[in-house]
Amino acid sequence: MDEPHHLPESVDAAAALHTRRAAMFRAQAEARAAHALRLSTARLVAFLAAGAALVGAYDTAPPLRWALLGLGLALLVTFAGLVRAHARTRRDQRWLEERARVSADALARLRRDWAALPPEPPADPAHPYAADLDILGRASVAQLLGGTATTPGRSTLHAWLLGPAPAAEVRARQEAAAELAPMLELRETLAARGRLIGRVDPERIRTFIAWAEDRPWLAPRPALRVASFVIPAATLVLATLSALGVLHAPWWGASMLAAALVSWRSTPAAHRAFERASAGEERVARYADVFALLAAANFESARLRDIHGRLTGGGTPAHEALRRLERILDVAAVRFSSLFYLPAQLVLLWDLHALAALERWQATWGPSVAGWIDALGHADAIAALAALRHDHPDWAFPEIVADGPGVYRAEALGHPLLRPESAVRNDVAVGPPGTFLLVTGSNMSGKSTLLRAIGVNAVLAQAGAPVCARRLTLPPLEVWTSMRVTDSLERGVSHFMAELERLKAIVDAARRAETRGAPRLLYLIDEVLQGTNSAERQVAARRIIRHLVDMGAIGAVTTHDLELGEATELRDALVAVHFRETVNPAGAGPALTFDYRLRPGVATSRNALKLMEIVGLGEER
Repeated sequence: MDEPHHLPESVDAAAALHTRRAAMFRAQAEARAAHALRLSTARLVAFLAAGAALVGAYDTAPPLRWALLGLGLALLVTFAGLVRAHARTRRDQRWLEERARVSADALARLRRDWAALPPEPPADPAHPYAADLDILGRASVAQLLGGTATTPGRSTLHAWLLGPAPAAEVRARQEAAAELAPMLELRETLAARGRLIGRVDPERIRTFIAWAEDRPWLAPRPALRVASFVIPAATLVLATLSALGVLHAPWWGASMLAAALVSWRSTPAAHRAFERASAGEERVARYADVFALLAAANFESARLRDIHGRLTGGGTPAHEALRRLERILDVAAVRFSSLFYLPAQLVLLWDLHALAALERWQATWGPSVAGWIDALGHADAIAALAALRHDHPDWAFPEIVADGPGVYRAEALGHPLLRPESAVRNDVAVGPPGTFLLVTGSNMSGKSTLLRAIGVNAVLAQAGAPVCARRLTLPPLEVWTSMRVTDSLERGVSHFMAELERLKAIVDAARRAETRGAPRLLYLIDEVLQGTNSAERQVAARRIIRHLVDMGAIGAVTTHDLELGEATELRDALVAVHFRETVNPAGAGPALTFDYRLRPGVATSRNALKLMEIVGLGEER
């Protein structure tokens, strides 16, 4: 159903494509809106004309009366047709508007226009790396990968970003994302359909799955099942005999009393089942269109074929089963109609028949529901990875090397959250075990950005996504960071103590990794122990880094303490790199410029006093 096309040749080509598609869908939506307005006017005219014809027929003699009546009825039929056409046109308009928004969001992600994108929840500060590396929240990796349109997809993608996958799983996701990347129409249709449904509360999904996998209530009670047929039949027979005069007493009242007693016994349980099923059906059943889209596609990769199999196996595809559930719950919804429900319940025991149908559905497809939801989550998350691959054709899928030398090695590594045209790329190597990368340089030169680029790309790599690099090879890694440590008034913890606690957690994680053997720890520490004096900081930093090196962890540390590069106890492990700035003569542009290029060795320049001078704090008084 979806014809694959080639990936764009560049980021600019991808941006141009999304711009064209957004404009096309907006133009089509505007055309449908104009058509809807014309239909709205036409249906008003048809309704008024029908009213006028019918009123005119009231005081008119035949044969003109019959002509006006016929005209009035024809106009009412026309009005009904125009109402349906107007509703259909408005649905088309909303669909095209959503398609335009999907393309516009893709363009906003390319431009890193975070304010224009749907928000993401903030990261937990206690997570090993999520807050420091901007994995969640505003201007985050989750926003960059924000193509997920469903609640299961969003949850799955967040789980992938917050914990590394085994190398075999990473390869499976890469293969699936590579296959899905050129299928722009399929991916954007999937996104638009999911977004029209809207976000579903995860708790409602869990309630729906729990109901689907639960034991039935009515099936183990055959007496009630028999009563649901016998009592209504008795009521109808007795009422018919009374109407024919065969019975002179209202015996049908006795059967209705029996129906009332059965209802008193069964209605609470039936309504609980309806509510639990409806918790998911309210929106989960609307995923039927998304399931149908995936079921109609043809895939080659193992992971996408597995998803397809879970949604189409068992004889009845997931989308058809959910549509059947929707029809059953529409029948059960009669309970909300006070005019119809009471007589239907007393005469027919309506709830028991609806509950029986619901439990038949539960017995047939209930065990598959969790698998459907999980398959949807995986498909949606893979589509987000595929969108990243499509829009950044110069990014590479990394190679996870489980039995290699334990080196994180990147060519042309950049920070994924920077705009592609402004991101400066560097070749970087972290490791092998027994070494660490010491990054020095003056303020604003790019040290922290380098650490985040290393960390974010490691996270993307182990989620199965492409990375902002020409090439990246790395071992399985457990990422830990210490970058944005803050004090806590609530816990009564100073900045220094908070940083010590974080570093202690990193050392403990390295010890666990050493004990288990794999995955290896990757630590990224920005300005170690800023909250204490220089002399103590240097001693403490050396001890902490020595611990991490001796436990086989690999990592990078930034510092302003250039003396750390001369520490005797670290000399055998230290690999020094630095950034530098250029001081420009007065009147020759900015006072300081940075090229963000990584160079070997320890930095020799400082710029704090120059920066103070630039902001007007350089003169003594």
